[in-house]
Amino acid sequence: MTKRFEGQVAIVTGAGCVGPGWGNGRAVAVRLAEEGAQVLAVDRDIQRLDETLDRAGSLRAQIRPWATDVTDRASVAAMVAACLQAFGRIDVLVNNVGGSAKGGPVEMSEEVWDSQIDLNLKSVFLTCKEVLPTMVAQRSGAIVNVASTSGLRWTGAAQVAYAASKAGVIQLGRVVAVQHAPDGVRVNTVVPGQLHTPMVEARLAGQRAGGDVQALLAQRQKRIPLGFMGDGWDTASAVLFLASEEARFITGTEIVVDGGMTARCD
Repeated sequence: MTKRFEGQVAIVTGAGCVGPGWGNGRAVAVRLAEEGAQVLAVDRDIQRLDETLDRAGSLRAQIRPWATDVTDRASVAAMVAACLQAFGRIDVLVNNVGGSAKGGPVEMSEEVWDSQIDLNLKSVFLTCKEVLPTMVAQRSGAIVNVASTSGLRWTGAAQVAYAASKAGVIQLGRVVAVQHAPDGVRVNTVVPGQLHTPMVEARLAGQRAGGDVQALLAQRQKRIPLGFMGDGWDTASAVLFLASEEARFITGTEIVVDGGMTARCD
């Protein structure tokens, strides 16, 4: 049976993780390799990619680690050039970099606001800016951005810059999708909700539950109609679908991966 991405080349940003386990980007990179792709796995801290390669097992030969600061255009341009030099093409771009900071406009400093916009939104703009010319020249390509349900609704904490920037990611995807549809390039967004990824233990518990991981997990799970939290593999499944030929007639839209959370009123 032919694998879905046999002969294709994918860039996955944020393919490391802030802690041990399966984050979204790590799961996406390994799943793409399982489906036959050659993957440029990108992270700002290249050491975070060591575990990605270890967890890939026999698939590690299909995953090439690369250090990139996706908020810096020169760094992004170098990443794209390296991918083209190594593989000659780019078929899939997965924009997975992101992170939240607590606070509303009063509590949040201007510096934190700016850094959040750079990390969550400018990074997507820059990777699209550098990758799209190759996809347009090929007359084919799929871009999948990873946003957040925080870009759709209140999700339990004031994180105004994260929410605004992730909403921006969703709309950026729609605009780029329509603009480049005649070029054979599709652009879609996966919108994860309350997932249990390493981010919970590494960062969110300290921000929202005084370091009590179990309290935060219980709080998050209570919001989910399905009664359990998804994880990085659920995000990866949605990303792979949207990047694949199975989604050939899908562009400019979103898949919400949240167990029904955004569909409820409370």
